[in-house]
Amino acid sequence: MNSQTVPLKADTQGNLAFLQITDTHLFADRDKALLGIKTVQSFEAVVQHAGKYKQCQAVLSTGDLSQDHSAQSYLGFSKHIKTLNLPCYWLPGNHDVQSVMLPNLLSEGLAQTTLIESEYWQVILLDSQVEGVPHGFLSAEQLEFLQQALQNNPNKYTLICVHHHVLPVGSAWLDQHILKNSQAFLEVIKPFVNVRAVISGHVHQEGDTNKNGVRFITTPSTCVQFKPNSDDFALDSVAPGYRYLSLKADGTLETVVERINQDAFSVDTDATGY
Repeated sequence: MNSQTVPLKADTQGNLAFLQITDTHLFADRDKALLGIKTVQSFEAVVQHAGKYKQCQAVLSTGDLSQDHSAQSYLGFSKHIKTLNLPCYWLPGNHDVQSVMLPNLLSEGLAQTTLIESEYWQVILLDSQVEGVPHGFLSAEQLEFLQQALQNNPNKYTLICVHHHVLPVGSAWLDQHILKNSQAFLEVIKPFVNVRAVISGHVHQEGDTNKNGVRFITTPSTCVQFKPNSDDFALDSVAPGYRYLSLKADGTLETVVERINQDAFSVDTDATGY
C-alpha cells in the first residue's frame, strides 16, 4: 500500500495530545435518529464539548463516520470537525462506504493518512474494513505496512489506530464482529517494545486493557452506547462521549473519557438491534 505520511509537531515538551472522536453514524438529515438518538445533533454536542481542549495537536476519528452512506453525512462530519481548528486523521469503519467517504472528505481537505510522525511518537492508522460485513480483518498488505512502519521507526513510541476491537470485550454479540485475524496482528506487534497502545472504536463503550505490555483502548461513540458485558444486543443509558489522549515524550500515555450532558440524549431502551 502507499503510505500517506504526515509530520506532526509536538508541543515544547515533546508531547502530543489527541482527541479520539469515533462512531458518529451521521445521516444527511440532522433530525434522523439512530436507536433514539439524533446522531448529527449528538455529534455536534460532542465537538462543542471537546473544544475545551485547546492544546491538542489533532483529532483521530476511528471509523463509522456515516450511517446512511450519503455524501452529505461526510460533508457534515467535515464541517463540524473543522470547528475544532485541528487536523483530523481518519480511517474507515464497517458502516462506511469508501467510494463515497474518500472523495467527500478529500474535497473538504481531510486527507487520507496512514502514518503520523512526530519527534518521539508515530501513529499508525490501519484499515480493517471488510466490505459488506460487520467484522474486521487486516489484509496481508495492511499487516505488511504495519510491520514495515514498526521496523522503520524502532526508536519511536507507537500508537496504533484501527476501527475494530482487537481483544474481546465480553459481549458475545459484539465479539463476533471483532478483528477476525487479531492473532496475526498481535504476532506482528509482539517483537516491538515501542508499541504502547492500540485504540479502537466499533464497540461503543469505554475499555482499557493491558496485554503483553500494550494497552488496548476502546472509546465511547458520539451517539449510541452499547451495554458492557451483554451477551445479546443491549443499549446503555450513559451519555455520548469521546476520548482525550496525551502521549508523553517519555513513552507514557495518559487518557480520559469525556461525556456530554447525560440528559441531552436518550436511547430507545426497547431496541433489539439495528
